Amino acid sequence: MKLTILGCHSATPRWDAHPTAQVLEARGHLFLIDCGEGAQVQLRRYKVKFARIKHIFISHLHGDHFFGLVGLISTFRLLGRETELHIYGPKGIKEAIILQLKLGNSWTNYPLLFHELDDKEPQLLFEDNKISVTTIPLRHRVYTNGFLFREKIGERKLDIKATQAADVSMSYYSKIKQGFDVKNEAGDLIPNAQLTLDPEPSKSYAFCSDTAYEPNIIPQIKGVTTLYHESTFLTEHQELAVKTRHSTALEAAMIARDAKVGTLIVGHYSGRYNDLELFGKEANEVFDNVELAEDGKVFLL
Repeated sequence: MKLTILGCHSATPRWDAHPTAQVLEARGHLFLIDCGEGAQVQLRRYKVKFARIKHIFISHLHGDHFFGLVGLISTFRLLGRETELHIYGPKGIKEAIILQLKLGNSWTNYPLLFHELDDKEPQLLFEDNKISVTTIPLRHRVYTNGFLFREKIGERKLDIKATQAADVSMSYYSKIKQGFDVKNEAGDLIPNAQLTLDPEPSKSYAFCSDTAYEPNIIPQIKGVTTLYHESTFLTEHQELAVKTRHSTALEAAMIARDAKVGTLIVGHYSGRYNDLELFGKEANEVFDNVELAEDGKVFLL
């Protein structure tokens, strides 16, 4: 998995601080997660091939998380896109986008498919033989979901030397990678474990957008490879976090610790802070493996 941070700041955008948008590359897919203002400019800046984007996941309908969406949809039209585009987001997102397209007489020349969400329990949104995407219900001022991306276990790796030593025909290689026992040229049944190596461990990524401290999500994200958790405030502004239903860096780290995740990435910083290193220091009080999100930063998960 490869994660590119297009924007990781809250509220009003600045030339050097872009609102939330991320691209996750996983098992041949390129997923866009949230689409704050200027997201398509950031896609170009960091040379992301956004024509490959077929699925966009919007956490909630606050502007700093989806005001860039209609612009991106319109740009796809201008570029002559033909591939269908799936948009997953809260109920009302279709109305918000379609009204703008209607008033501008800018209907898309490609299939635009909306998947509106209103369930407060985790829902499977997308699945193929390589990856699944599930909602993570969060607690914010409006209906909000995070998203859990989980790779499926891949095929076993063929051990060429062991296969040749066992005198197994190349015609069986595909079946071997699928986990089957096969016969060699002498007719002996060779156990699959003797001919293969374990596949690479599957990765998982949990994106937790705007939310108050919500320990109810811990069982769902238990043991994920990487957790992105909003950290709008530091503990010195705890009262603002409670009032606006955001989290502090310390609370994000508590979620990471209790869920036993591999790595915590903090972001969605309030503009009141000049030194973002303070977020890492606060989170490190309870969790060791903390990374700071930065516009343009790439994480290999």
